[in-house]
Amino acid sequence: MADRSDNAHHAALASETRRQILDMLVESRDPLDALSIATRIDLHLTTVRFHLDHLEGSGMVRRQPVSEKRRGRPRTFYTATPVVRSESSQVQLIDVLAEALATHDDGGRASAEDAGRHWADDLVAQNTVPGTNSADLLTVLDQLGFDPHTDGEGTIELRACPFRDSATAHPQVVCSVHRGLIERILEIEEVSSPNVALLPFVQPDLCVITGTRRISHT
Repeated sequence: MADRSDNAHHAALASETRRQILDMLVESRDPLDALSIATRIDLHLTTVRFHLDHLEGSGMVRRQPVSEKRRGRPRTFYTATPVVRSESSQVQLIDVLAEALATHDDGGRASAEDAGRHWADDLVAQNTVPGTNSADLLTVLDQLGFDPHTDGEGTIELRACPFRDSATAHPQVVCSVHRGLIERILEIEEVSSPNVALLPFVQPDLCVITGTRRISHT
């Protein structure tokens, strides 16, 4: 299951406005105060402060002391945490790789699926259940940030995608990586089926895995 920090991140990023504010802080070379953010996105100052408090509470932004030669109450500046900046850089790298793979004759699907299978081997090695040689698919998907939910009858709903923007821009590559990842983990778990399918974006924020037989958290 996801830990509390993961849940806090999901809750914080559920708001489009907070994602917009966080993106602004990631892209800015200098710390920003609430007023400058409010001006850029045309929101009331109190509203921006409310969202900044949520982002700070989730550990995604922090207050940044800035020395100013001015009278009056010092302004509070904010910056994205190093972890968030690192994650943003990883997403940018994914975009670059997806664009490169998309130029292949098959749209990069075969290479992307192979990459997903190799990724699965690494993840399974890191998340192997003690006393077994496999890792639970739901656990791996949860740790990656997909927010998986299963009906216990072979269908898994992925209610979040940590690579949503990249997958929207390059579904033939990013979704193929995820397909290879899922198929390989199921093979290792020995619950694979020829009917396994990943159905991307059946709704704007929902992807579905079908045909996994019966699978549940252990």
